[in-house]
Amino acid sequence: MSNLYAKAHEQSINDPENFWGPIAEDCFWYKKWDKVLDSSNKPFYRWFSGARTNTCYNAVDLHVDNGLGDQNAIIYDSPVTNTIKHYTYNDLKKQISLFAGALADKGVTKGDRILIYMPMIPEAAFAMLACARIGAVHSVVFGGFAPNELATRINDAKPKVIVSASCGIEITRVIEYKPLLDEAIDLSKSKPNSCIILQRPQAKAIMADGRDFDWKDVMDQAKPHDCVQVAATDPLYILYTSGTTGEPKGVVRDNGGHMVALKWSMNAIYGVNQGDVYWAASDIGWVVGHSYIVYGPLLKGCTTIIFEGKPVGTPDASAFWRVIAQHKVKTMFTAPTAFRAIKREDPTAKLIKNFDLSEFKYLFLAGERTDPDTLAWAENSLKVPVIDHWWQTETGWAIAANCIGIQQFKVKPGSPTKAAPGWNMEVLDTAGKPVPRGEIGAIVAKLPLPPGTLPTLWQNDERYKSAYLSAFPGYYETSDAGYIDEDGYIYVMARTDDIINVAGHRLSTGAMEEAIAGHPDVAECAVMGVEDQLKGQIPLGMMVLNAGVDRDEADVIKEVIQRVREQIGPVAAFKTATIVKRLPKTRSGKILRGTMRSIADQKEYKVPATIDDDTILDEIKTSLSKIGYGKKT
Repeated sequence: MSNLYAKAHEQSINDPENFWGPIAEDCFWYKKWDKVLDSSNKPFYRWFSGARTNTCYNAVDLHVDNGLGDQNAIIYDSPVTNTIKHYTYNDLKKQISLFAGALADKGVTKGDRILIYMPMIPEAAFAMLACARIGAVHSVVFGGFAPNELATRINDAKPKVIVSASCGIEITRVIEYKPLLDEAIDLSKSKPNSCIILQRPQAKAIMADGRDFDWKDVMDQAKPHDCVQVAATDPLYILYTSGTTGEPKGVVRDNGGHMVALKWSMNAIYGVNQGDVYWAASDIGWVVGHSYIVYGPLLKGCTTIIFEGKPVGTPDASAFWRVIAQHKVKTMFTAPTAFRAIKREDPTAKLIKNFDLSEFKYLFLAGERTDPDTLAWAENSLKVPVIDHWWQTETGWAIAANCIGIQQFKVKPGSPTKAAPGWNMEVLDTAGKPVPRGEIGAIVAKLPLPPGTLPTLWQNDERYKSAYLSAFPGYYETSDAGYIDEDGYIYVMARTDDIINVAGHRLSTGAMEEAIAGHPDVAECAVMGVEDQLKGQIPLGMMVLNAGVDRDEADVIKEVIQRVREQIGPVAAFKTATIVKRLPKTRSGKILRGTMRSIADQKEYKVPATIDDDTILDEIKTSLSKIGYGKKT
């Protein structure tokens, strides 16, 4: 078998113009580019400069014009409201063009910012695509975000209009959004001209006269708006990074490169084509929602699912299996933490036997490192390839993946496989020198980054350079640490901050987590380095047990410590662990190791704005106190 991946990757690095140029021909352009890659203003590389296009046209109108109008574009599946609704590409075009007209009626023109603060409902996608349709720049913020954090994003983006809903629903709890939005606007120096509010039956929002308008009313009055031509290098959206301290970083995505990369990735990475049902079980407030709930699947002409529910609790740990079976999902993408939650509630996967998953072909995991135990559990339960892949808010799509549409490789547990085409990855030491294969260092990407990645931060070029390009000149710093093996497989072992130094030995917390997660009673875990007077740092483990485990916790801890000693060695100095009911996470599923480390070391910390439930930190403080860390309670 010829090495199709090697040929594609080599050309993408050494001849990017002739790699991405033909790929871009698959998209619609009002005017073609002058240059595929514009390197005239390094380090601010731009893709498809001189071209004119429209992302909404490519994601919706193009399919209607090509005779696919009656195909399902979006399936809205909401177990929290007991609703399933289908929208064809014709339906989608009608809703989007009307809402684009409604925005235009509020004075929105090309380049204006629109902030979207909504739950997982179709109207959120309509609003995003309506912005793209008229050249406005959308900035989606997680629905239910705290007012002070929402205010910082309003101040940075300065939206002309804010689009929201009266409430969101978290399993059975109704969260009213409008009071949070009102408070955020009060706190903001920048004020929107108007707000458009979708009234949901679960809660009615109180409207401010002159500023707030009902979604239904503006849609009834609107006239359809056509697509507006924009430059390929014009911004499509701003997405603020989660868990940031101080002022948020507004990641910018352009129109042209984003469109080209995402449409190509749907088959090249995920193996789907026009008409396939693709489900990213995520949230539009996270980059996965932008790339693979809304834009990627629709650009490819797939059917995408907007799921307003949870992996457990809506109604139980079979929620994902029901959606896959009912809607004939071919490929699913979610976070490892979702599968750890399912595994914790249903360790033997007995619920999966109630569903016909014969149409299901691939499961992709990303968002946090996929531990081998979770990967093996998913493979054994689903009987399909389970593929870890690695990317970031800033990159917009996969840095490393098993590109099944190009050439599928053997899965190596713990690795997201090889660098995707377009990504020239290296591992460097602290002096910026390459390290030998198999040795841990900082994982970096050589510039230029491929299409679809961030060209800069919103109105802050200097911060873009200082945050991502200054540590290793000529490279993008991923802030992830790991190694590349002899076969070119990348292993992302931890955030750079989570590589701990125990008595002079640099150790990966990810490797220790692998050992712990392999214990049959452990559902999920986190290891972080805490301060130690003798060794500098020592590892501390936090574990959540599977549902139904009824053993002496001291015995489990003893066994886990022994596993780490056997698999990592005595040098790990892993001697302390505790069992907790749950781990603190962001809403995108990332475990807040840094926050727990700060609590243990009695250092000041900022509660991340995207934390799923901040009451959990009190539980963590109590657990750490019992083993001698943090402030005594």
